[in-house]
Amino acid sequence: MSLCSHRFSAGSGGSAGGAPLPSFYSSKPVKPSKLFYSFSSSRTPLPLLVFSLLCLFIGLAGTLFAISTIRRNQPLPVFRCGKSEDTFRAFYSSSDFAKLGDDSSKGLVDSPKLLGFVGIQTGFESGERRAALRNTWFPSDPEGLLRLEQATGLGFKFVIGKSKDAKKMAMLEKEIEKYRDFMLIDVEEEYLKLPYKTLAFFKAAFMLFKADYYVKADDDIYLRPDRLATLLAKERREKMTYIGCMKKGPVITDPKLKWYEKSGHLIGNEYFLHAYGPIYVLSAEVVASLAAARNNSLRMFNNEDVTIGSWMLAMNVHHEDNRAICDPRCTPTSIAVWDIPRCSGLCNPATKLRELHKIGMCSKSPTLPPDDV
Repeated sequence: MSLCSHRFSAGSGGSAGGAPLPSFYSSKPVKPSKLFYSFSSSRTPLPLLVFSLLCLFIGLAGTLFAISTIRRNQPLPVFRCGKSEDTFRAFYSSSDFAKLGDDSSKGLVDSPKLLGFVGIQTGFESGERRAALRNTWFPSDPEGLLRLEQATGLGFKFVIGKSKDAKKMAMLEKEIEKYRDFMLIDVEEEYLKLPYKTLAFFKAAFMLFKADYYVKADDDIYLRPDRLATLLAKERREKMTYIGCMKKGPVITDPKLKWYEKSGHLIGNEYFLHAYGPIYVLSAEVVASLAAARNNSLRMFNNEDVTIGSWMLAMNVHHEDNRAICDPRCTPTSIAVWDIPRCSGLCNPATKLRELHKIGMCSKSPTLPPDDV
């Protein structure tokens, strides 16, 4: 009632039309109550003022942080499977390297579906081999490697583990920074642990790359990527497929010989059918089974090719024997050339790779149609 009383008493004491006021109105000024004063005063309560200033400060701080984050040079993203890393896609996902002037690098971050992923197995002592490969069929620059992958539908990376030697790791980091063509896996790089490295490779490759086939290849063979793509593009009835140069042979039980098999007593006198180690192919369905295997659930033999062959035997896969991926010389149909059976790969590979590349039949002969391969 005091609010209305004050509003009317502020005038001449009467109504607008001069009529007498009702008896319950008083012409005497009424002192406003404390409730009315709290709403009509122009002063702002101190808590509200403090709260407003705090909100303003937070808003300004957020704006400044967003601006500084956008302008700051962002670190290259890392594409990992556990501790395994693909250095190539991390390189191309950065906006600093959109050099090709088109959309050719789009989709790398999302790992587009490949016809096949080829992991070139290498080591810390194989720098000369990698240099020879980069001077022959393996492009030495990221843009060239990207063009090869786009032309063939295949992905290519050097695959290497880790070392406790800090100097070796430092040298590797420099090489990675220069070429960006490595896949790093979380396993000790050691010859006696090749079966473990191979399994780690397939598991990481399956998680990092979507492909129809996964190829394990060594760094001492001469490869024709275009012909390999033609081979993998063939239609096959069997989903579980194991492609390679198949072999059998006596089990080596003498510890003094190179291919000694410590667990030879579990195999017998002769090895089961399996592919030579320098290069072979597993279909995605096979690799998916390997990727799902628990650690230490698969038997490891001394020799990597025997180990893989034993898994393939247990998994009931289709064995596809193809001699074009173990050709001892360059021919119109050769896919991989190496000195079988004299060496497991090329003898003196750093020199031989360059020599083969100069031969037109090796590097320049056309790829034959699929039916002729």
